[in-house]
Amino acid sequence: MIPDEVVQQVSAQADIVAIISEHVKLKKTGSVWRGPCPFHQGTNANFSVVPGGGYTCFVCGEKGSVFTFVQKRLGMSFAEAVKYVGEKSGVEVKEVDRRREGPDPREPMWELNATVGEYFQRVLWDAPGGQAARDYLAGREVTREVAERFGLGFAPREIGALRTHLNGLGYDDARLLAAGLLVRREEQEEPRPRFRDRLMFPIHDPSGHPVGFGGRLLGPGEPKYLNSADSEIFNKGRILYHLHGARNAIRRDERVILVEGYFDALRLVAAGIECVVAPMGTALTEAQAELLARYTRQVFLLYDSDGPGQKATFRAADVLLAKSLEVRVVTLPEGEDPDTFVQKQGRDAVERQLEQAMDVFDRKVQLLERAGWFRDLQHKRRALDRLLPTIRAASDPVTRDLYLARAADAAGIAREVLLSELHATRRGPAARA
Repeated sequence: MIPDEVVQQVSAQADIVAIISEHVKLKKTGSVWRGPCPFHQGTNANFSVVPGGGYTCFVCGEKGSVFTFVQKRLGMSFAEAVKYVGEKSGVEVKEVDRRREGPDPREPMWELNATVGEYFQRVLWDAPGGQAARDYLAGREVTREVAERFGLGFAPREIGALRTHLNGLGYDDARLLAAGLLVRREEQEEPRPRFRDRLMFPIHDPSGHPVGFGGRLLGPGEPKYLNSADSEIFNKGRILYHLHGARNAIRRDERVILVEGYFDALRLVAAGIECVVAPMGTALTEAQAELLARYTRQVFLLYDSDGPGQKATFRAADVLLAKSLEVRVVTLPEGEDPDTFVQKQGRDAVERQLEQAMDVFDRKVQLLERAGWFRDLQHKRRALDRLLPTIRAASDPVTRDLYLARAADAAGIAREVLLSELHATRRGPAARA
């Protein structure tokens, strides 16, 4: 296998214009390069290549990264494409046989998390204390087969249960405290488990190593969801739930579906839609967006249909646009979330919603138009104030220009005026005084 960090290095070093120019006659137009599409044998310059980004044909819809182009044009596998691009870019690419490497210093932590995960699973399915969690899963119509596929478990309510079990296996308190499985508020206080009375979701890094847990509280109290503490192997802002299981499907389908929660991801994957990931119960971070950019250029946001879900959608979109990703919004019927929608309607209904997904900026404009924000001057000004942050966030120059034109058209003002406003807001309030 080729390590992810090597793939990222090759992608960063690659001159996509030079590589595609070997197969397509390109001509620079502004900040992008254009030529005839090699996929549908076009004759007009509808094929666009963005330096440092990807390619798009505005006629047949073909799009992707430099690796995608090489795979499709030259008939290579992903690994072959990475090696080909690496050779062109001066980056040595070697596949790694993990079995021949020396021991990884993180191995003991991975081993500990695997052991804990197995313990949580036994408690869920075999212990009397796991009955509440079994009932909870049954109430949400999550079968044992699906739960076992995702490695779900249960952290018992008893304070000493996990500690006693792990001490008996030779793991001392110091190691459990370092891993964040035990916590201690005061130096003299007895260590307590971080997770109690929670349905447990194991979290893996992109390579599939168990690095932590997310726990859903079954009884009263807060927080409802709790993640492992940050450690040498776990940082919730740099990990995406289920990426290890989705990455091959993401590359194959050339898209990723981003959902809000663990159950949303679980339900979609169980229905046969595999290219699904979720942030760790927090707002999408820049590091998570960079992680997605290693695998695809196209992101579908499938969040809850309520007000908070809509706000989270647009916040995530701005983070993704800053990484030159293409962002589309999937709109569910009012009152639905991905979990309930898949459960009621099934995979085909989800696929239909995905087919109807809109570019995030078009969706923003649509919502403002429906709310009447373009009906008079005062509302138009406020509508533009809501659109400008997304235009600013778009780092891809073609996307930013298209958004400018769309906003200017919706508000009925000159594009140049809006461009001037965009520059002014970038410089700050003083520039507009």
